[in-house]
Amino acid sequence: MAHATKQGAQMLHGFKRATRFDSGLGALLPEAYKKFWKEWKQTQPAAVHYIPKEGEWNRDEITGEIKPIQNIPLPLIDPPESHMGIWGGEAVIKGFQKRHRLKRRVPHFWVPVLRRSVVHSEVLNEYMAVVVTDTTLEKIHECRGFDHYLLKNPACDLRSTLALTLKRKILLELLNGCPTRADNAEEQQRLLKEYKCYLEGYTAEEIEWYGYTYPEALKKLQAQIRDENPVKPHKYEFRMQLIEQLKKAGLRETDSSEKTAKTSVEPDADLQALSKLETSSGSGSNWLSKINPFGKKQET
Repeated sequence: MAHATKQGAQMLHGFKRATRFDSGLGALLPEAYKKFWKEWKQTQPAAVHYIPKEGEWNRDEITGEIKPIQNIPLPLIDPPESHMGIWGGEAVIKGFQKRHRLKRRVPHFWVPVLRRSVVHSEVLNEYMAVVVTDTTLEKIHECRGFDHYLLKNPACDLRSTLALTLKRKILLELLNGCPTRADNAEEQQRLLKEYKCYLEGYTAEEIEWYGYTYPEALKKLQAQIRDENPVKPHKYEFRMQLIEQLKKAGLRETDSSEKTAKTSVEPDADLQALSKLETSSGSGSNWLSKINPFGKKQET
C-alpha cells in the first residue's frame, strides 16, 4: 500500500511530475548517479525508532477487534550536524508531548544521544574521531568492523554524507587494488580477499559517482564538461585572423636567417615594399611600430 501511495504521489492529474533529472544539468547526469540517488533518497530505510510488526492484521487481546497493521515510518529531520557524523540511521524526531493531564500538549524534539568515538578503517588504514550514537556502535560490532558496516548497509540507512563519502573512498581503494598497502603485499592480498565481494554490486562508473550530493554531482559534471570542451580565449582567434589578413595583404616579416639565405635571389615585390616601410620608419623600428597605437613615439 505504501508503494502504491508513493506512485500516486508522483502522478499529477494523470501525468508524471517533473523531477530534478528531467531538465537542465540534472538531465545530463549519468545513470550511475541516478541509481545512487534512488538508493539514498527513494528507498525506504530500515526501521530504527520503532519496531515494525509482521503480518497484515492484528487482533486486540482485550476487545478482540481486528485491525490492519500499518507500519508507518516516523518523519525524521536531518540537521546539518548529522551529516558531519555517523548517527547509524537515527535523526531528530519532532512531535508533541503531554506533560500534564490537565494541560495542552506542547511541541517536543527528541534528539539522539551523541558521543565522540574513534573508528578504524582497515582498507583506508586510518583512525578517525567521529560523532556517533549508541546505535552506530552496535551496528559496527554486529557487522564486525567499521568497513563492513559501511559496505553492507545501503545509502538510505547510512543517511549522512560523511558516511557516504567514506564508503566511496573505501570502494575506490578496493577497486584500485589497495595501493596504500603496496608496501605489505600479504596484508594487501588479505584485504582484497576479504572485501572484494562488495565490489560485485557496483561498476567502476557507479563507484565514481557514489556518495555525492546533488550540488556536488552538478559541480563534478560541469568539471567534466569543461575538460572535454575547453574554453579557448578569443585572443587566439583574433590573432589568427590578423595573421590571415596580413598574409592576404602580402606583408610578411622575415628574420635575419631568411635574409641571408635569400641574398642571391631577387626579392619579390612584397619584400621590396616591406623594406621600404622599414627604411621610411627610421633605424631601429619596423613596420609593426606604425600599426601599434601603444608604441612609444621616437623623437625626431
